[in-house]
Amino acid sequence: MPGLGRHLLKRISFKQRSGCCGYSTRKLVDVGQPTAASHPQLVKEGEITPGITGDEYISRRKQLLELLPEKSLAIIAAAPVKMMTDVVPYSFRQDADYLYITGCQQPGGVAVLDQEVGLCMFMPDSDPQDVIWQGQIAGVDAALSTFKAEQAFPISEMHKILPTMINRSSKLFHNVKTASPAYMDLEALHSAALSGKVKDLSGYTHDLRWMKSPSEIRLMRESASIACQALLQTMIQSKTLADEGMLSAKVEYECRMRGAQRMAFNPVVGGGLNGSVIHYSRNDQKIKDGDLVLMDVGCELHGYVSDMTRSWPPCGSFSSAQEELYDLILEVNKECVKLCQPGTSIRQIHNHSVEMLQRGLKEMGILKDGRRASQTYHQLNPTSIGHYLGMDVHDCSMVSYDRPLKPGVVITIEPGVYIPYSFDGPERYQGIGIRIEDEVLVTETGHEVLTGSMPKEIQHIKSLLNDYCCNRGIEAHNHITAASS
Repeated sequence: MPGLGRHLLKRISFKQRSGCCGYSTRKLVDVGQPTAASHPQLVKEGEITPGITGDEYISRRKQLLELLPEKSLAIIAAAPVKMMTDVVPYSFRQDADYLYITGCQQPGGVAVLDQEVGLCMFMPDSDPQDVIWQGQIAGVDAALSTFKAEQAFPISEMHKILPTMINRSSKLFHNVKTASPAYMDLEALHSAALSGKVKDLSGYTHDLRWMKSPSEIRLMRESASIACQALLQTMIQSKTLADEGMLSAKVEYECRMRGAQRMAFNPVVGGGLNGSVIHYSRNDQKIKDGDLVLMDVGCELHGYVSDMTRSWPPCGSFSSAQEELYDLILEVNKECVKLCQPGTSIRQIHNHSVEMLQRGLKEMGILKDGRRASQTYHQLNPTSIGHYLGMDVHDCSMVSYDRPLKPGVVITIEPGVYIPYSFDGPERYQGIGIRIEDEVLVTETGHEVLTGSMPKEIQHIKSLLNDYCCNRGIEAHNHITAASS
């Protein structure tokens, strides 16, 4: 039909002019996770995961082998899939050590490192039925081409190959927390364990992960920026979202819309008395007028997490008791951030925070002098001043808090006070929970507060909740009125 022919010519001409294509003849190889070929908007050429190059992964493996004793073998299993019901899995999150060493974001694999071979990856066998239901997964070819392994085999052959590697090693290290039956059931491993050759690997991997590379720091800055923007938007809306669950949903929405893959943990949204429960997670209460809300949130971006807390009154004004306690926590937060520099340790910063908080709480009459003062203080604040942060929220747990900080280490500074209604002290402070948490990167010259863009001064919070929110409300009202007329 001539008319149809002209129509097709017009469409082709438009697509040529606009650069659009009706279809693509290029076949992309799917390895079960984003690559530079399949997701150029996420992964650049030369990167295995967004922001981290193949060369950096290879360097990590070399550093780990240098740390291990001579003739050692390291076995690192991927995280297992955890099921919610018979057929519904929980959202998968890779084991941090396996991801750090391989860059593989998928379950089912086992990575083996030794000085003789380098990286050998045992990859899950691809089942055609699983592919239909769940999509492609990385196999042996992807292990060699994408993840840059020196050797790779189907995991179904591991029982033939791994025993030889175990028997020729003098020491065997593995990730105890993600130990897999795929290798734990091997007779060679049982024999090595009986002879005392088998140890936990995490002391070595945590030592490597403790100091972040420039690439990791860039990802952590971005993760912190996303969390700050998301929490700021949530704070702005908190006058109208006076429900813990709504605030939790809002902050997760804002994080995901900015590119985060998931929350770093279930947000803590404690209104009023619930703010005095340190890891409160029910998020199912209304927030009463005049209550503070404590929100502890963080997101995960390409394997790196953020973690921050702010406490504020959604109504826009602090009571005098709330403001007194908030001022104390803020002072401790700022003074402890100043201590974050090379050579100091989390333990030293913590001890300083305890001295400051005890002194301040005594001045308010919340703590009394005497032998029980220290015990009472630890009831009101049983937490550390902070922890390491990175691929996990409580990162590198095998690294002591006594270790002097170095440039490239990221920690949290999070003083708080949690006073239940049952506390035997001044009634005006009962039921108040306050925490102010920041992420701090230790640098050559001192520190950088990665969450520094998030308001924490009382005057800034009041201005945000009253002036800014009020102006936006007036603008929205005017816009609606103009539209309706």
